[in-house]
Amino acid sequence: MVCQTTVNKVIEFGGRGLHTGSSVRVRILPSEENSGICFVRKDLKGAPVIPATVENVVDTCYATTIGVGSARVATVEHLMAAFYALGVDNAVVEVWGPELPILDGSAGMFVEFIERAGTRRQNAPRKIVVVTRPVRIKEGGRFVALLPPEGYGGLKIDYRMDFYYSYLESQSISIRLTPMEFKKSLSRAKTFGFLNDVEMLRENGLARGGGLDNAIVIGEENIINREIMRYEDEFVRHKVLDLIGDLALLGIRLCARVEGYRAGHYLNYRLAKKFLKKRDCWEELTAEGRLPEGLPALVLEEGFLSA
Repeated sequence: MVCQTTVNKVIEFGGRGLHTGSSVRVRILPSEENSGICFVRKDLKGAPVIPATVENVVDTCYATTIGVGSARVATVEHLMAAFYALGVDNAVVEVWGPELPILDGSAGMFVEFIERAGTRRQNAPRKIVVVTRPVRIKEGGRFVALLPPEGYGGLKIDYRMDFYYSYLESQSISIRLTPMEFKKSLSRAKTFGFLNDVEMLRENGLARGGGLDNAIVIGEENIINREIMRYEDEFVRHKVLDLIGDLALLGIRLCARVEGYRAGHYLNYRLAKKFLKKRDCWEELTAEGRLPEGLPALVLEEGFLSA
C-alpha cells in the first residue's frame, strides 16, 4: 500500500510577502491522515481555516490565492509545489499575514525546511489517480493539458515558452518529476517579471516585497539582474514549478503527462477545475496501488509516489 505522509516536526520561518511587502510569520505542523494541506490565518479573529483546494482558489493574478469567506492566503504555489514534490500529503500551515513569504523567490528554501524536519509515514492509503483521457485548456495561443501517462507512474512535464523580446530565445523543458529531480532542476528557479509589469504593479500597491535579489526582472533590451539567475533557462523552469504548485491543489497524486505552452496560474487553475469535473477522464488506483481493470500496465516510480 502506498501511504500518506506528513511532516515529522514543526517548521518555523518568516519573511516578506511578495505583493504586500508585509512581514509574515509561518509555522508548518504535522497533520492527521486524510486532512490534506490546510492554511490557518492565525492573525485573524477565530483563526479561519482555508483548505488548499481547487475549490478555494479566489485569485490567480500574478500568484495563486486561496480563501474562505473574507480570509485569504496569497502566493501559495511555491510551498504547495515543495509539498507535492517531496510527498507531503497532510500538513497545517499557520500564517500570520495575508500571503506566504517570497523568501528567495523560489521553492528552494521550502525544500530545505521540509527536508530538515523530515517526513513521517502514515497509515492511510495515498490517493493516486491515472489520467485516461486528455483534458485540455486553451486560450489564444496558450495552452496546458493533462494527458495519459506513457508507461510510468508519476508526472512527466513537457513545457515551452517564448518571449516578446528578440534577445531572449525560446525555452523548453522535459522532465519526469521525482523528489531528487525537483530539488535539482526546478526548486531553485526564481520568480520573474517584466520591467513594465513591475512598474504597473507597484503603482497599484503590489510587488512591494519583490526586489532585485528575489525576482528576475526582464527589461526590453536585457535582463536587469542576470547575476541572480541559477539556470540559463530559469524562466521555463519556474513556470513548471508554478504549474506543479497549482496542480497540487487537486489534493491527489497524478499519473499523467502534462504539456504546456505559456500557460500561467489562471490556465493552470482552469485545467485543475475542469479535470475534477471530467470524472470519465481518470481512474483511481486501489489502496494496494493496483490499476483498475482494463488500464495499461504502469511502472510506478516509488521515489515519486511514495516519497
